[in-house]
Amino acid sequence: MKKAAILVAGGKGTRMGGPVSKQYLPIGGKPVLMHTLEVFSKVDPDIYLILVLPEEDFSFWKKLCQEFNFDLPHQIVGGGNSRFQSVRNGLNALPFESGLVAIHDGVRPFVSLHVVNLSFEEAARSGSAIAVVPLKDSIRKVTEDGKSTFQERQLFRLVQTPQTFQISKIKQAFEVTELPQFTDDATVYEHKGWEVSLIPGNAENIKITTPEDLEYAEFLLSRKK
Repeated sequence: MKKAAILVAGGKGTRMGGPVSKQYLPIGGKPVLMHTLEVFSKVDPDIYLILVLPEEDFSFWKKLCQEFNFDLPHQIVGGGNSRFQSVRNGLNALPFESGLVAIHDGVRPFVSLHVVNLSFEEAARSGSAIAVVPLKDSIRKVTEDGKSTFQERQLFRLVQTPQTFQISKIKQAFEVTELPQFTDDATVYEHKGWEVSLIPGNAENIKITTPEDLEYAEFLLSRKK
């Protein structure tokens, strides 16, 4: 089956607090996005890569690619006003109608090759594959009046990306009007009445959103050397 990956980096990254969005900041000597693109290329050198960026960043990204001699083939697609719209733009840019597509946060450069491979295998089998990890901390549910109740953490999972799907099904799912409960691609898929399949993610697969995350990212890279 043909494989594609849509890396979503359409946000402004305001939580990082600097003039440059988080996806362009360097870790290990090159921008975060380049690390993430390379992971999917290692999984399958023939994978079709789509990078969703704000349109106003296109020229800046191309300049970065020249600066870092980054020549990994990928298509740039303009993002939307929400993650839902950005993913839909990426799906509409796919050059083939059947196969598998992994939808991944561009600022998660530490997803393991094993997780990506497993996501494609499960999506081919069942239609979807959502990477999740168990909770380590105790959790409580807080109501609007401020009261809280204990929750059994073994019944919950933290959701990561990639979220991988059969292309024909996820494109059909994204034909709906955007709803507030669409917090990720799995919720859009579920809205069609389809059950999602979960796969184990990897704990290092952090989403880089704060300066502290950047420091931890440098530590993770140092462990690979």
